[in-house]
Order: sequence, then C-alpha cells, then structure tokens
Amino acid sequence: MHQSPAPSPQPRAPTHRAFPTHWPARIGWILLAIYVVWAVGQLDVTWARFAAGIDNAAKFLGRMFPPDAGGDKWESLLIGMKESLQITFIATLLGIALSLPIGLMAARNLMPAWVVWPARGLIAVSRSFHEVVVAIIFVKAVGFGAIAGIGALVIGSIGFVSKLFAEAIEEINPKQVEAIRATGASFMSVVLFGVLPQVFSRFLGFATYQFDSNLRHSTMIGIVGAGGIGGTLFAAFQRFDYDFVCAILIAIIALIMLGEVLSSFVRALFTENLSVIEWFRRRFGQTEPERRDRALGAMEGS
Repeated sequence: MHQSPAPSPQPRAPTHRAFPTHWPARIGWILLAIYVVWAVGQLDVTWARFAAGIDNAAKFLGRMFPPDAGGDKWESLLIGMKESLQITFIATLLGIALSLPIGLMAARNLMPAWVVWPARGLIAVSRSFHEVVVAIIFVKAVGFGAIAGIGALVIGSIGFVSKLFAEAIEEINPKQVEAIRATGASFMSVVLFGVLPQVFSRFLGFATYQFDSNLRHSTMIGIVGAGGIGGTLFAAFQRFDYDFVCAILIAIIALIMLGEVLSSFVRALFTENLSVIEWFRRRFGQTEPERRDRALGAMEGS
C-alpha cells in the first residue's frame, strides 16, 4: 500500500516580546540614579540635618502663633500690602502692553526673519533671570523703592507673556488671515481682524496668570529693597518678631486668594460677557448640579 510522505515541519515564526528591553533607557536611568546619589553626598544632605531642621521648625512655628498685628504693626502691614498691589497693577499693565508688539514681532508666520530673531532674543534675555535677580539690578540702578520692583516685574512679564503670545499666534488658522489679506487690508487690519480674535481668549489667560504671578513676586522682591510687603516681612524677620511674621504671611495668603478671584472674574467678564451680579450668582449662588445643568443647556442651545 502506497503511503504519502510525512509532511515536512514548518519553520517556527520568530517570537517577539510584547515589551522588549530598551537597554539605552535602562542605562540612562541607572546613570541618573548614580548621579543623584553622588549629588546628595556632595551637597551634604543627611538625615541628621533633616531631623534637626524639623525640631527647629517646630520651635519656629511655636513662636509664630498667635499672630500679632496690633499697634503700629497694622499700619506698616497695610502700607506694605497697598504698595505690593500698586506694583502688581502697574507692572502687569506695562508688561502686557509691551508684550503685545514684542509677541507679534516674534511670530514666525507673520514677520520676516530679520524681525523675528531680535524679538526672540529679547524674550530670551527677559526670561534668563529670576525677578529677584532683576530687582537687585534695578535697585542698584535706580535705588530702593517701588520703581525698582515695577521694572523687575515688567521685565518678567515681557519674558513670559511675549513668548506664549508668539507661540499662540503661530498656531492660528491661516485661512482667516489669508481671507482678510485677499481683501487688500492693511497689516494692522489683518492683525486686528484675522489674528487677535483667534488668540484673544488665550492671551487673556496669559495676562491673568501673569497678574497672579506678579502678585506673588511683588511680595518677594521687597526683600531686596524693591518695595512692597516683602520689605516689611524682612524687617520683621530681622527683629525676630515672629508673631508679626505670621500676620504678614496670613495677609499675603489672603491677597493671593483675592487675586485669584479677581482673575477668575476678569476671564468670565471678557470670555462669557457676564455682569458682576451674574458672576457672583454663578460662582456662589448655585450648587454643582445647577451649574452643570446650566452648562448643558448652553451647549444644547448652541
């Protein structure tokens, strides 16, 4: 009886691991861990110093409570807070006003290279130093006081807002710009009607965030003599007046929270066209389900 030959064995398909080992990444993580251990040793970071710091912090906090702002302290606190607010508003206004043209000049889809790169260089220089370092330079240049703080925060505002504004312009839809250019409009008309409407909401977010940032920094630059509540805080530290330090810190926290509420109101005013009463009703007078139902109704209506 004739028998058919046995079938030849089929070659096995190569097996692939679902998650193959990535040796360069592993070696990189190992080198990073080695470097971190070495850096900790170089910086003298020890558990003994950490434990001693916790004990010192407990004693320091014990001397801060209860907070005290009675007598002349209350007047110096109010003067410092008022000056910090004034520095913040002026620096934010000037910084945003200067950031608009600089951001436009730094946008590569609107400007030629010979305009873009000097503008981007100016932004890079403005972003290179912390506001406290810039405040020290202004104090050396113009002396102690609020004008040094305003200058420092204006430089910081230009570095932050201009960069993000330029990047937002580079991400716009070019069709709207081309349509306005096709009508023979001038460059300023193209910017006003083709560029700004597309980036206004984002620019408003940049501006309100910078206001919050300047409000925080205005409480810090006073330590180097650039005006604001920071000078009062530094003087209280030097006098070992820790209960007054606690009162100043509480006032700074309240000021930052007030700035956050103000920023939220400005965003709602310009992006949602809400009045003050409507904003308060939506913010504080509705429960979460009511706010959700209102938002769903607005979406269905649109």
